[in-house]
Amino acid sequence: MPAMTAVETGVRAGAGVPAEAVGPLVRGVGVLRRLAEAGGTLSPSALERATGLARSTVDRITATLARMGYVRLDGRDVVLTPGVLELGNAYLAALRLPALLGARAETLADELDESVSLAVADRDGIRFIHQATRRRALSVSFRIGDLLPAERTAPGALFATEWTERDWARWRTRRAEDPRDTAFPAVPPRPEPAPAHDTARTTGTTDTAAAVEAAFADRVGAARRDGWAVDDQLIEPGLVAVSAPVRDPRTGRVACVASVVSHTSRHPAAELPAALLPRLRTAVAAMEADLRTAPPPEPGPAPAGLATWTTASKQELGRDFVESLARGLTVLTAFGEGRPALSLTDVARATGLPRATARRALLTHEYLGLVAAAPHEDRAFALTPRVLDLGFPPLSRTTLPRLAEPHLRALADRVAEPAALAVLTADRTEIQYTAGAGTGGVLTVRIPVGARLPAAATSLGRVLLADTGTPAAPELAEARARGYALVDEELESGLRSVAVPVRDRTGRAVAAVNVATHAARRSLEDCVEHLLPALRATADDIQRDLHRASRFTKVPTT
Repeated sequence: MPAMTAVETGVRAGAGVPAEAVGPLVRGVGVLRRLAEAGGTLSPSALERATGLARSTVDRITATLARMGYVRLDGRDVVLTPGVLELGNAYLAALRLPALLGARAETLADELDESVSLAVADRDGIRFIHQATRRRALSVSFRIGDLLPAERTAPGALFATEWTERDWARWRTRRAEDPRDTAFPAVPPRPEPAPAHDTARTTGTTDTAAAVEAAFADRVGAARRDGWAVDDQLIEPGLVAVSAPVRDPRTGRVACVASVVSHTSRHPAAELPAALLPRLRTAVAAMEADLRTAPPPEPGPAPAGLATWTTASKQELGRDFVESLARGLTVLTAFGEGRPALSLTDVARATGLPRATARRALLTHEYLGLVAAAPHEDRAFALTPRVLDLGFPPLSRTTLPRLAEPHLRALADRVAEPAALAVLTADRTEIQYTAGAGTGGVLTVRIPVGARLPAAATSLGRVLLADTGTPAAPELAEARARGYALVDEELESGLRSVAVPVRDRTGRAVAAVNVATHAARRSLEDCVEHLLPALRATADDIQRDLHRASRFTKVPTT
């Protein structure tokens, strides 16, 4: 590993913000982190309290983040939007492991009917980069991007087999400063430690730092000896897991750890090695083979025009747009698939920023733990797992209806007509409404979420049926050729509606969005000339969010 830079050393030593750090960027990243920790939504007043920033500063930062598409201002709340996922997506794309190994994890989850996760090391913690979960009433709720303390997980014991004395020292410092793990919002905090004499009298043990370290060291030693590790309810009662390392074929070091996660009512911890480990090891061997044979990545297009965009936004919005914050965040998007390690020159070229601006942004991100010196690369930077702190966890388990709702509300307000999202049922005979936005008119269309209607008689159904193969019916062929469906009083007298498809990353229509109106209010020509353009723009907005959210995780359509 390359030596740490002076900036990184300062962070480890607890030094203050470096002189060259970009203050607005530090504060903006803090706002994103507080929003993520709160589940994605906070009021400006709550952000003011959580960050310690002045209200005027919070307002300027959130206005800038809104301009970038990372948050939206929803009434009195600031809400993370799928746009912020482009930051975490840049890290996951540069890492490549989710793309290369995710399908193996999904297959293993299907075979075992248990949740399967992939995690990477994040200093003295572990960070999830892929989750293949089961849809049960009692299920594992960890999300991509969640950070867990190493000592309370099976992957942590495996990563710690490679720790240096410096790593152990850092871990001890963190444990001493935060013995209850309050800095890890994804896990329940440890209970308040009882006085040593009370604990010893009632349990025969003491939950001291020395006891925690000894127990973890024992599990690390067992993981080194066995090549696998078990989590026996370390996080909370009932939760168990067995983990095995996936090794980098170039270095032999642990690239990530694959885990099968269950609960004691299905598999007691003592049974995990016999019940789940053999198939886990088979999957890990296949993952390592995939890493050995994976072709080099083809670099995708680097972002373009970012510096020009930030300058134009500053000219338009004035002091409400914090240009240094926007430029600093765009630096993170310079990384990606085929661009895992970039020099200062590479970053400046990709973003269009002056070298001095890019350098200060990189130094700031290094101070914040978001970039580090790239392994095996001279004078290059790489993103760290901590980029996932910036909004990824609360959005990694979103659904298509949740993505669509704000866009449907905006559409309904814009055209003063109700809008809805629907999907085809499994037998393709009906549509099911999954989201909607109404209007305040006396005469309006009100179809509740969950309602079903005949697919062939609705604009939503027709535009979806038109995408399922070679359409036989003339109205389906017409909808396919036009890219929209217009239904005039077929389902109910006076009801007109126009619909367009919403497509996933493969181009398949997975849902449809429509606007409904009364025949007395709008002619057919008016529906096409005025409603259809707004409807298509809304479908584009929903698709853009869907493509961001589904790049490394599944987005349910209902």
